[in-house]
Amino acid sequence: MSAPSSPSPRELAALLDTLQKNVGRVFLGKPEVIRLAAVALLADGHLLLDDVPGVGKTLLAKALARSLACKFNRIQFTPDLLPGDLLGVTIYRAQTGEFIFQPGPVFAEIVLADEINRATPRTQSALLEAMQERQVTIDGTTRPLGPPFLVVATQNPHEFEGTYPLPESQLDRFMLRVKVGYPDREAERAILTQHRAGEPVEHLEPVLQPADVMALQAFVRKVRVDPAIAEYILDLVGGTRTHTELALGASTRAALALYRAAQALAVTHGRDYVVPDDVKALAEPVLAHRLVTRSWAAGGHPDAGPVVREILAKLKVPT
Repeated sequence: MSAPSSPSPRELAALLDTLQKNVGRVFLGKPEVIRLAAVALLADGHLLLDDVPGVGKTLLAKALARSLACKFNRIQFTPDLLPGDLLGVTIYRAQTGEFIFQPGPVFAEIVLADEINRATPRTQSALLEAMQERQVTIDGTTRPLGPPFLVVATQNPHEFEGTYPLPESQLDRFMLRVKVGYPDREAERAILTQHRAGEPVEHLEPVLQPADVMALQAFVRKVRVDPAIAEYILDLVGGTRTHTELALGASTRAALALYRAAQALAVTHGRDYVVPDDVKALAEPVLAHRLVTRSWAAGGHPDAGPVVREILAKLKVPT
């Protein structure tokens, strides 16, 4: 299924519905998580899946990649992983007397960074340029990535053994952090039945081409955002910078991420305009992981979600 040449919002929503249903064939019981993954893709952002092991983080990433006819690489992050293992290396070939660049797994359109917080901060930081500028610079040569280019990373909770906290600069480059959570009993029963004959994700067929993804991303950037809603976003971001419970508020990059994510969420609902509910739905997934609470700075609990919800509750909603 391909995007029409001059798509309407409803046609695009139907296209996205096909993508979400295809992923939902194997990732059961979590339609809103799938929707948020689609938002990250449409808004040309990156996605961080955060939860305990075994709830389907890697499955969701693989299902999304297989639903797109894009080049896909999976990188298993470990403590001994080096930056060159991600980005690639230049090697000397004695037969020809030439230096040849061997690209690393980051040279793909969809990159799964599995258990990203098991690698050292040095290796994690190797992704910063790739995620922000869609390029990598090695030995003085800059090489482009994509388009499209999407990093889907999974991480285990910080208190688990063998994990390293992601630095703030890395977290700020993920448009959305999504907590997957456990499935309900009905979905878990279906999972048990579905996996009796093997891994169903291996049989998924692509439903979108790279050109379709780029057309959808271009349409998202044209979605109308009323000035009152833009002010609403700025009020929300500004509230994080003055809140007494926060040691680090949201950046300008965070404000732009919330703006673009709201445009993408509107498209998934078949609209070409943003409403305040789009901003409300995305405030926590976009902002919470970028904020540093004072208790976290002192060694306490890092979750800033309650603070974001508190700020939202105090803001006047535009009409």
